[in-house]
Parts: sequence; C-alpha cells; structure tokens
Amino acid sequence: MELIESARSLFNDLNFSYVSQWKRQNPSRRVIGYLPIYIPREIFYAHGMLPVGLFGAGDRIPVVKGDAYFQSYICHIPRTVIEMALNGNLDAFDGFIFPAICDVIRNLSGIFQLKFKNKLIRYLDFPQNFDPEVGGVFYRQALEELSADLTAMNGVKLSTESLNRTIKLYNENRRLLRELGDFRAEYPHKLSAVEHYLILRAGQTITVEEHNDMLKQLLPQLAARDVVQEDKIRVVVSGSFCEQPPLGLIRTIENAGCYIVEDDFQLGPLWINDAIPDNTSDPLGALVEAYLTKSTHSSAVYDGDSPKEEQLVAQVRKRKADGVIFCAPSFCDPALLDRPLLEKAMDRSHIRHISFQYHENLGQFHVVREQAGTFADMIKLWD
Repeated sequence: MELIESARSLFNDLNFSYVSQWKRQNPSRRVIGYLPIYIPREIFYAHGMLPVGLFGAGDRIPVVKGDAYFQSYICHIPRTVIEMALNGNLDAFDGFIFPAICDVIRNLSGIFQLKFKNKLIRYLDFPQNFDPEVGGVFYRQALEELSADLTAMNGVKLSTESLNRTIKLYNENRRLLRELGDFRAEYPHKLSAVEHYLILRAGQTITVEEHNDMLKQLLPQLAARDVVQEDKIRVVVSGSFCEQPPLGLIRTIENAGCYIVEDDFQLGPLWINDAIPDNTSDPLGALVEAYLTKSTHSSAVYDGDSPKEEQLVAQVRKRKADGVIFCAPSFCDPALLDRPLLEKAMDRSHIRHISFQYHENLGQFHVVREQAGTFADMIKLWD
C-alpha cells in the first residue's frame, strides 16, 4: 500500500530528507531530535519546532566511531546515534533532548554536550514521585525551563492558545493510533506487526497534521484488505521499549506462527493513555497532570500503586493473547531487572511465556525463529 511504503521510506532515510525539506520552508523553523521513550511533543510543536524521534540506525550503518565512546557491555543504541551525529546525518537538527531513561542515555547527553556545543542539548528529567505537590512541581519547573530554552532558539514564546491547539492535535493522533491498535489486535492478519511499526515510526518524523491525515486514510483501506487469516497464536511482546528491534526480528516472530497483537516497541506516541484537556487556561498544567495520572507502564518509570505485573496481565487479557514474548535488548538494565518479576506474575496468572535478547544490528534470526515457532506449536498442540 502506498501509505505504508511512504512510512517505510521515512524509516529507511537516515539522512532525514523530510526534516531538511520541512525546515527549508520557513527560516524560523527548528528541528529537535529526541531519544526514546517519551517527551511532551506538544510543547515543541507549539514553539514552532518539529520534534523528531531518534531510534538508532540498526544494521544500516557500520559502527566505527561510536564504539570509541561506549563500553562493550552496554546496549547498542547510543553507538549508532553518536555515529549518525558524527557522520553528519543529523546536521539539520538544531537540538537534542535526552529523556530520563537510564544512565546510558544520560551519558550520551554528556557526549553530545561536549561534541555539539552550538546546539541545544538537554537531559529532561521526569518525576518518579507522582504526588502533584512534589513530582508535579518538579516536572512543571523542568518544562518551564525547557520552554525558555526553546524561546531563546527561535523567539517564539509559548502561549495558551498555541499549546491548547497542539494538545488537541496530539489528542487526535493518540485517538487514531489507539483505533489502529484496536484494529491490529482484532484483525492481525490485515495489518502486520512490521507495518504497524512503520506507521508509528512515521508519526515521529513528520508533522502531527500529516500523520493524522495518514491514519485517517489508512484505517478504511486496511479494513477493506482481503487477507486470509492464518493459524497463528496471539502474543504480547514486552521489554523492548528503548533500543529498537530489527524489522527482521519482528517479521521472524510473526513468520514463526505468532500474531503480535500488542507490543512496547514505541511507547512514546501512546504514553499518555487518555485525552488531555485542550481548552484550559493552564495547558502546561494539563500536560503535567497527564504525565502524573495518565502515563503507561514502563521499566523506566517507578510503578507506584499500579504494579507493572498487574498492568501486563491486564494487557494480555484485554488483547486475548495466548502468551507473552519477553524480548529485551542485551544489557538493558531496566528491562532485564524487571523481567523476573514479570515472569513470576505470568506464572501466577497461568500465562505462558518465553524470553530472549537481541541488539539493534542483529542479523541472524534462526534462534528466534526456533524459539518462537516452538512456543507457538506448544500452545496450539496443548491448548
């Protein structure tokens, strides 16, 4: 389909041609790159800036310079991000935001501060205390400081009207993405996991208006697809929230007999799980409250009164999945430290599961194919 191929082209373009073209249309425009998982994109767009996700380069570029900056016993994504930056792939970007995920991303922000002193480099801390009088105050102050930095870049001040408008646009985007996710879960044979992944990635490169238009066109086209449903089990994939799996790995899981009906490959676009008020006198406060009360679960965030184990079980039940595949990047401390707790929760709830690790430039998938295929056969034979 033309829309999906357009999304694939955006995914394959490591030079970010779309970003350069968007920026040339108006000299006041600025482009801000951000690392996974989540940032409040509404603020950047209200400042007249395009927030663009940076998810590494997978196996599409050789890592030569990046290995000089990081140890061999950490995850792979920072290597390709710094490799792209040093090679000039990110020259069109005016700044970079590093959200609080782990120490590796914090260290990557420090390297960018040293190497790119003419660009805006910020490490964005998120609260782990969800008390409005503690975490809420802290987060609001962080966003106000960020907004002041953005104003200094292009002279655009954050207004109530502009922020309400962008919140409304991103509310619509989240609504359409949830509709797409529900469609994928109900008709996984009509929308493959790779196609779903590419559509979400496109939304983190192009403007929110263009992505909304894409989704509105795509949904009826998918519904009209005439595809035969295969004899596959339904699985939830969990654990790969930051470093991205190769497309070949996602495709291998499905080809091995598993329909992926839910995953956490890209949490950012749907991090806020409900609409944010878009007609208030304090839209910044609405963004703060949404983060405190409407965030999804992730290994990078303290779970408070809502344990991740319970949320994953509820997710499996909602999607009527037959099992869970724990799929995390090698050396990802947050995901791998949470895995034993999540596996025990699956055992208590009698939910079958398997687990393996990967890295973004993994090129051989036969082990994954054997594990996923055996898992699917076991469920089909014994259930």
